[in-house]
Amino acid sequence: MKFVCTAILGLGLVWNALADEALKQALASPDRTPAFVARDPWRHPYETLSFFAIQANSTVVELSPGGGWYTEILAPYLREKGQLILAADDPQSPKPEAVKSLERLQTKLKASPQRYDKVVVGVFAPVEKLNYAAPGSADLVLTFRNVHNWLASGNLGVRAVFDSAFRSLKKGGVLGVVEHRLPADRTQDATSSTGYVHQAYVIEMATASGFRLEASSEINANPQDSANHVGGVWALPPNLVNKEVDKSQFQSIGESDRMTLKFVKP
Repeated sequence: MKFVCTAILGLGLVWNALADEALKQALASPDRTPAFVARDPWRHPYETLSFFAIQANSTVVELSPGGGWYTEILAPYLREKGQLILAADDPQSPKPEAVKSLERLQTKLKASPQRYDKVVVGVFAPVEKLNYAAPGSADLVLTFRNVHNWLASGNLGVRAVFDSAFRSLKKGGVLGVVEHRLPADRTQDATSSTGYVHQAYVIEMATASGFRLEASSEINANPQDSANHVGGVWALPPNLVNKEVDKSQFQSIGESDRMTLKFVKP
């Protein structure tokens, strides 16, 4: 029995090493958008995805993929052995910006079928349409800097999303959250108009949906960010919404201070 267990452990270590190498290859791909690659020092994709315990054979849901920053990494990494599901905007949305966002994403996917041909696109429209993956089908549900958007619908919007993630995950599955972090001693804007959110609030909402916080990380922390800017988080790179006003100051701060939280479905 000891020999068998040792052999299984050895196979597991080999598999992890291969998965790590595959992730590094996805990150090093010349097909990634150069402007996206330039943000790696701030977004720490290898460390972040490793912290969430992603594997090349995982079924992964990416909530609100936006311009596809993480999609460019996840799709080729998961293409052969895993599955990537993009929980994207509703094509029937009454919001023109949502429809345009989906069209841009679809254009991106169609432009590189050799990378994105196996990607599944589901509908993600809080709080009405959140059936983007079959119940109990996902190993990971990941969201990068989106909680503040759901807060526009109040606690109901955030809970609805976390509830849907809980439904979609297998037992033992992981919900990975990266979000702009508001200092604990600052008052939380009810709709997060600044883009910053209390870490304790995210933990409270996820826990209320049934998740257990397994770990937190400072991978994406930036102590230089005071989270107190005219224009909110968008004053910082890469947006720089204030344009030339205090531009050098914002550039010296860099991208936002972010929480990185790993929740598990018991």
